[in-house]
Amino acid sequence: MEGRSKSLSAIASDIAEGFITVNPLFLKKFSEKDLKELHDVIIKKERQIRAEPFPFNEPLQIRKRNMKLQRLYQAMVVIKNFMEGRI
Repeated sequence: MEGRSKSLSAIASDIAEGFITVNPLFLKKFSEKDLKELHDVIIKKERQIRAEPFPFNEPLQIRKRNMKLQRLYQAMVVIKNFMEGRI
């Protein structure tokens, strides 16, 4: 995408942290190639979070980790549906 101020990995991190909400309006400014790359970067970010040691006996850390994974999964579903033209 021309004029993008952030890298795709930074966007994926912001999605995981909850700073960016992925919806069709947000995705309109991306080209099809950028959407595929964003999807791949989100998958990498999800793997990175899953690779971190699991925080046993720390409910707040577990909740934070699960929320990140949930946001990334939701973003992947929205991107997939947007690319297929369902949204």
